[in-house]
Amino acid sequence: MSAQTLPSSTRLIEVQPSRRRARRSPAARIVLGIPHAVLTTALAIMFLYPLIWTAVSSVAPRAGTSQPEGWGLGNYAALANYQAGIWVYLGNSTFVALLTVLLTLVVSTLGGYAFARFSFPGKNLLFLTVLAILMVPYTTLLIPLYVILNAVGLSNSLVGVAIVLTMFQLPFSMFMMRISFESVPRELDEAALVDGATTFGALRLVLLPAVKPGLITVGMFAFLAAWNDFMAPLILITDTNRMTLPLAVSNLRVQVQGVIDYGATEAGVVVLALPCIVLFLVLQRHYVRGFMSGAFKG
Repeated sequence: MSAQTLPSSTRLIEVQPSRRRARRSPAARIVLGIPHAVLTTALAIMFLYPLIWTAVSSVAPRAGTSQPEGWGLGNYAALANYQAGIWVYLGNSTFVALLTVLLTLVVSTLGGYAFARFSFPGKNLLFLTVLAILMVPYTTLLIPLYVILNAVGLSNSLVGVAIVLTMFQLPFSMFMMRISFESVPRELDEAALVDGATTFGALRLVLLPAVKPGLITVGMFAFLAAWNDFMAPLILITDTNRMTLPLAVSNLRVQVQGVIDYGATEAGVVVLALPCIVLFLVLQRHYVRGFMSGAFKG
C-alpha cells in the first residue's frame, strides 16, 4: 500500500517523528537566545543605572550637602526634618494617591461597564468626548480648574487635587475598562441575570472578578500618576503643610542664595521612587494581563 493510500491517522503518525526531529537542541536554543539576553540586559542596565546612581549618591559624601564626609544618611535626615517633616508630606501624597485610585476605579468601572454592555443614544459620541480630554494640554486646564474648585470651596485642598488628577486619568481608565469588559463573554452576566441577579449584582459577582487585571492596571496607573504629579499640587495647594512630597522635594532642592542641595534632592528621589518600584514588582503579572485583555477579542 502506498503512502498516498494510507489512512490519514497513519500518515499523521509517520509525520510526527520528523517534527520531533526538527525541534532545536538545547545548545541551539541557548545560542539563538544570546542576542535576546544581551539586548534585554543592556536595556535593563540603561534604565536601572540612573536609579542606582541616585541611590548611591544620596548616601555618598559630597561637599555642600548634609553628608559632607563619610557615607551615611545625613541627606535623608535633612529631608525628614524639612519644614513640617517628611511624614506629613508622605501622608499628603498617600492620601491624594489613594483617593485618586478610589475615584478612578469607581468612575471608570461604572463607565466602562456602561459603554461595553449597554446601548444608548450618543454612546460613541460621549465616549469620544471622554477620550478628547487626552488632546487638551494638561497644564492649560489647571487655572480654570483652580477657579472652579475655589468656587465650590475645594481650593487649597487635597481632595480637590485628587479630583483633578482623577479627571485626567479617566480617558485612559475608561478605555481600559471598556475593552476589559468587552473581552468577557456576555453569556456570563446574562446567565447571572437569568438566575435572578440585578445589573449591579452581575457586575459585582461575575464581571469584576473577570476584569481584575484591568482594574489592577487602571489602579496602578492612577497611583503612579497621582504619587508623582507636581503641577497640580503646585497650582492648587498654597499651604506648606498640605504640600505633597514631590512639591516638598522641589522646594527643598533650592536653599539659600539659590544653591542646589543635590544630596537632599537625591534622597527625595529615592523616597519617591521606592513605592513605585515595589508596587510595580508586586503587580507586574496582573499589569501585563491587564494590557493584554481584549487584545484577542473576537
